[in-house]
Amino acid sequence: MSRMFGTDGVRGIANKELTAELAYKLGRAGAYVLTEGAHKPKILVGMDTRISGDMLEGALISGILSVGAEAISVGIIPTPAVAYLTRKYGADAGVVISASHNPVEYNGIKFFNSNGYKLSDDLEDRIQSVIEDDFKGVPLPTGKDVGRKIIEESAVDDYIEFAKSTIDGDLKGLKIALDCANGASYITALKTFRELGAEVKVINNDPDGININANCGSTHPEELMDYVVRKNCDLGLAFDGDADRCLAVDEKGNLIDGDFIMAICGNYLKQRGRLRNDVVVVTVMSNMGLFKALDNVNIKTVKTKVGDRYVLEEMIKEGYKLGGEQSGHIIFLDYNTTGDGLVTGLQLSTIVKKSGKTLSELASMMKKLPQVLANAVVPNDKKDIYITDKEIADEIEKIEKELAGNGRVLIRPSGTEPLVRVMLEGEDQELLDKLAHGLAKRIEEKANN
Repeated sequence: MSRMFGTDGVRGIANKELTAELAYKLGRAGAYVLTEGAHKPKILVGMDTRISGDMLEGALISGILSVGAEAISVGIIPTPAVAYLTRKYGADAGVVISASHNPVEYNGIKFFNSNGYKLSDDLEDRIQSVIEDDFKGVPLPTGKDVGRKIIEESAVDDYIEFAKSTIDGDLKGLKIALDCANGASYITALKTFRELGAEVKVINNDPDGININANCGSTHPEELMDYVVRKNCDLGLAFDGDADRCLAVDEKGNLIDGDFIMAICGNYLKQRGRLRNDVVVVTVMSNMGLFKALDNVNIKTVKTKVGDRYVLEEMIKEGYKLGGEQSGHIIFLDYNTTGDGLVTGLQLSTIVKKSGKTLSELASMMKKLPQVLANAVVPNDKKDIYITDKEIADEIEKIEKELAGNGRVLIRPSGTEPLVRVMLEGEDQELLDKLAHGLAKRIEEKANN
């Protein structure tokens, strides 16, 4: 069997790839692996608003209960809330049923350990091996030893209180627009900002199980960009389906992506002596403008592979406090163990209030360089051709010289598709288009001959 777990848990089209049967097996195997040695293990279970959540939750919890573990159901709640509440409630593990920013037909199952961190590859492989071994040696208790499901009514309020505690003061005087993506933040975000005194305008907070991420939220911020200007708001915040991401919109309707947010928050934390070693952890896909902006305020960057799990690994290893991705997946390690859209939105809003500056003024510390992405379709066994083929390697070197320190070439083979992604960054959009598509075409031609 191929590897079941991807970069963010087990994900697929619900009821086709991610079936109720698979959810049951993951619940059973996950509970067994993650709670070995626990007296009466407890596993927290939350989900987003998509229609398949009920089906998968029922199956997943059945699997958990079948090995004698207790399932604490917290219902519809953001992914970062599960990471936090797993720690707060002293659970042995947490599970989220969500496909994050993906369309409604997808769903996913993601585990957290008792400390609220995503699982290591080794633990995920152990869960898969238990399933592949047909649950050999896994107990099937009976009678009083079967697990029990408990519904935790206070989970949403407990998470809101935590989120509010991450800022100093209130948000009175700010007019903030929220786009909840018809997802898991539809209660938590609205309540939190209102309780902190902000004047809140909200769109896409009426989930019906089908409209999650549908032309809204952080993957489609266009409606929010227009709404912020029409309603004369100080800023807007757009979450994704499970609210672990947050993008912002300034008062002029400009999109403020994760790179801008890291620049603004990194600078603010440094000024207050709260940015460990004056370092922000980013991925190789962050815009070159971010590196220049941080360098201008004497903040160093550490680069990782694409994926928030790699950012988090680097942060934990060195104790860094801030890291993230352009997509708005920002980790404030002082507060939570995963990207937390609500915490990100609160930090940014607080900086706007305390600085007395508009969000557009704060964002002006960074100038975003144009990026062009072109895909080359190549056989899976030729994905390293950009390294092994001298002609292509020479072409890349020539392009880098042409960009002359004001741009870069980044080649990334896809982990799942027969593609090599060619990304060029620089100051001249027209030149980048020509160079990127020319290089992608050359790679594709050579790889398929």
